[in-house]
Amino acid sequence: MPFAIITGATQGIGKAIAELLLAEGFSIAVCSRSRENIDKVKKEWTMKYPSAGIIAMAGDLSVQSDVAAFANLVLKEFPCIDILINNAGMFLPGNLADEPDGLLEKMIGINLYSAYHLTRKILPAMVAKKTGHIFNMCSIASLKAYDQGGSYSISKYALLGFSENLREELKPSGIKVTALCPGATYTPSWEGSGISPERIMEANDVARMLWAAYCLSASANVETIVMRPVKGDL
Repeated sequence: MPFAIITGATQGIGKAIAELLLAEGFSIAVCSRSRENIDKVKKEWTMKYPSAGIIAMAGDLSVQSDVAAFANLVLKEFPCIDILINNAGMFLPGNLADEPDGLLEKMIGINLYSAYHLTRKILPAMVAKKTGHIFNMCSIASLKAYDQGGSYSISKYALLGFSENLREELKPSGIKVTALCPGATYTPSWEGSGISPERIMEANDVARMLWAAYCLSASANVETIVMRPVKGDL
């Protein structure tokens, strides 16, 4: 049985990815800040996929001690890690000149440090097996500045830089690294926005693209995936 870690997996893109992997026979480990949400999805998935192993922990991955607790739990229970998906993240709008103090630190903590510290904890086990695939959930905000992007966009630029450096370092190891850069994707954060769901992508679109990249031969690595709604960015 293959094993995967997905952070931020209780809704949106992360949940779509988790459910795709469960349907493909994976056991998964997930983490979310909300105890209520993590308990809800674990119950749902346990009923739907009774043969899968599911680790579900409530924790804030912007806090390094929570990262360590989650990583130690996974490494104790899973014999190997086939996929690591750094998906935990948060979007808060703002322009650099007038966004609230502390927003940059918050965005960097959630959108970058969570991936950095968890990857460093999990990587030795992957290197020992000389196999595995790391996906970092970046964004089109990693590629282009835009109004109200502010500290969020800075954190996503940084996450893409992390992903590209990780890819370079791991070339000799056989471990793959892919940066996923989706545009507008319909998740709970878009509810009430007035934007039609048909105008933007589905979370399952991103999940299926990740799966396609994972299913390539051992000799191929997709380094960056950019996805946008068919009519372009909003």
